[in-house]
Amino acid sequence: MATTPGNPADIDPPAPTQALWQDGWLRSARHCPSPNFGPRPEGACTDLVVVHSISLPPGIYGTGDVQRLFTNQLDWDAHPYFQSIRGLQVSSHFFITRQGEVWQFVSADLRAWHAGQSFWRGRPLCNDDSIGIELEGLEGQTFEPAQYDSLVQLCQQIRAQYAIAYIAGHEHIAPGRKNDPGPGFLWPRLQQDLGWPAAMFPASLHL
Repeated sequence: MATTPGNPADIDPPAPTQALWQDGWLRSARHCPSPNFGPRPEGACTDLVVVHSISLPPGIYGTGDVQRLFTNQLDWDAHPYFQSIRGLQVSSHFFITRQGEVWQFVSADLRAWHAGQSFWRGRPLCNDDSIGIELEGLEGQTFEPAQYDSLVQLCQQIRAQYAIAYIAGHEHIAPGRKNDPGPGFLWPRLQQDLGWPAAMFPASLHL
């Protein structure tokens, strides 16, 4: 029997939703691959998200110099501050601009160079088993609502793909050496918006 126009039998089923991730790359992020990465140790459990802050030059936003730093293309002579980090080779998995745009530099399946000497949840060398997120900002200063919104969404997407059990700031995993994202970052807001258990956050935050 012929079907009538508008009958559900005439309508093609919707295409399956495209996977959020491919080989550790978040499809919705802007991809800017960095050469600064390596394999994770065999058996590593990626269960930590580390929140950082960065701006280049410090306190100046939207220059593109963070992207250039993470891809080893920064002009060291373009600003006097850059002489203090000359030759530095670092990366982060993700970077969130002041407008909330999400960039990705390293597959989350791999080891980015964001944490340095560090210790958390009883384990050293947090680069081995963490995912680093840099917020465009200056430690001690505030961050934009769009950045919190993107950070919340990104953390949820990461936890949907990886066995995340902890989230901390660079200041928590490298105390005395690093101070970011700093007192201007609203950890209670992040915890409330994520709805994650307080036990996932640093105890010192008293969330």
